[in-house]
Amino acid sequence: MSKKYFGTDGIRGRVGEYPITPDFMLKLGWAAGMAFRKMGACKVLVGKDTRISGYMFESALEAGLTSAGADVMLLGPMPTPAIAYLTRTFQAQAGIVISASHNPHDDNGIKFFSGQGTKLPDDIELMIEELLDAPMTVVESSKIGKVSRINDASGRYIEFCKGSVPTGTSFSGLKIVVDCAHGATYKVAPSVFRELGADVVVLSAQPNGLNINHNCGSTHTEALQAAVLAEQADLGIAFDGDGDRVLMVDHTGTVVDGDELLFIIARDLHGRGKLQGGVVGTLMSNLGLELVLADLDIPFVRANVGDRYVISELLERNWVIGGENSGHIVCFDHTTTGDAIIAALQVLMALKARNEGLAQSRQALRKCPQVLINVRFGGGVNPLEHAQVKQASERVTEAMAGRGRVLLRKSGTEPLVRVMVEGEDEAQVRGYAEELAKLVTEVSA
Repeated sequence: MSKKYFGTDGIRGRVGEYPITPDFMLKLGWAAGMAFRKMGACKVLVGKDTRISGYMFESALEAGLTSAGADVMLLGPMPTPAIAYLTRTFQAQAGIVISASHNPHDDNGIKFFSGQGTKLPDDIELMIEELLDAPMTVVESSKIGKVSRINDASGRYIEFCKGSVPTGTSFSGLKIVVDCAHGATYKVAPSVFRELGADVVVLSAQPNGLNINHNCGSTHTEALQAAVLAEQADLGIAFDGDGDRVLMVDHTGTVVDGDELLFIIARDLHGRGKLQGGVVGTLMSNLGLELVLADLDIPFVRANVGDRYVISELLERNWVIGGENSGHIVCFDHTTTGDAIIAALQVLMALKARNEGLAQSRQALRKCPQVLINVRFGGGVNPLEHAQVKQASERVTEAMAGRGRVLLRKSGTEPLVRVMVEGEDEAQVRGYAEELAKLVTEVSA
C-alpha cells in the first residue's frame, strides 16, 4: 500500500496548510495512540525543536494521545536523536518528534520512533493512516491517558553522548565554535563539548521560535566560517535545527561535508579493526568517497537518498556506519539513528587518534567536482518523467563516458527537483548541470 501522509521522513509541510494543522495533529495523536495501544500498555514520549508552532502541535498531539488512552511524557525542546535514545531508556512504546529539521520556522512536521529507538515500521505507519480515516472516539474516562514531564531529559542525553567516547577522554586544548542553528541542540551540544574539556565558543543558541535555521546552522555556514577564523579556533561544528545533521569547518574556514566526515570516521574505525563490514552512502555521495574507501579495501554501497534508506541498508548488511553528504551520519556502534553530536564526537576522536587537524585529515579524500541545482516545481506532472528530460540525462551521461554521473531526483520533503552532475572537469560538470536544470525548469512551467 502507498502512504497518504507519511513521506520518507515522517509528515512535513507548511504550518497552517493541511495536514500541518492543529485539528490534524489532534487526530494523528489519537490514531497513533490507538495503534500503539494495540501492542499493550502505552507510553509515548513527545519532544520538539524550537520553532514556535511546536507548542501548538505538542498540545494537540497530547490531547489526541491521551484521548486514546496513551500516557504522554513531555521532553520539551530536545534533539531528534535524543528522543530516540530516551524512548528506549524509558521503555516507551514510541517517541514522537515535532520538527521540520533543517527547514525554516514556518514549516513543521512529525517524526515517529519505535520503542527500540528506530524508524517506525511501515506496517505501523499504515495502521496509523487507516485510523486517520476512521471516526475519532474517546476511551472511557477512567482509561484516559496521563501526562507528565521529564525534567532531567537534557542531563540524561548529555551523559549518553559523552558515553560514546572512552572514559577519561579529554579535548583539553581544543578550541571549537559550535553553531546550534537556534535549534534543538542549543542547550545540550555546548555542554557536551565543554564537559569533555574543549574550549567552546557558541553561536546561534538563542532560539525565539522564529529564527531556527535562519542564516545559521548546517544549511548556512557563513557565520560559522567567519567565527572560526576570527576566534582562531581549531574547527567549527554546525548542527541543523533538530540535531540529526552535522557539518564542520576546518581552521582555514573551509566547510567539511558529510562525505568527508564519514570518511574520517570510517578510516579511524578501519585502522583500529573496529569497522564492521563497510560503509553505506547514498546516490548523492561523492564519487571520491567511493574511490578512497576502495583504496582502503573498505566496501561501499549506495542507498537511496534519505537517512531511513541508509539505516535500512545498514541493518540488512549488519554494518555500523553510513551517512549522507548533507551531514546525516549514522553510527550504529553507539546509537540507533543519525545523531549529529555523537557523529561530531567520533570525528574529534579520529582526529585525536591521528594527531591531525581537520584540514589535514580530510585531504586524503579527493572529491570529484559535483554540482547540485535545486529546481522548484509546482507539483502536477513529474518533470523527471518528461521525455526531453530523460533524453537529455541519457545524452549527458553518455558524453561523460563512464567518468561521471547524472542524478535527477525529487526531494522527499520539499517541492524540488534536485539536479546533480558529477565528473572530473568542473567547468564541464557545471555546464551540464545548468543545462539540465534549465530544461527541468522549462518543462515544469
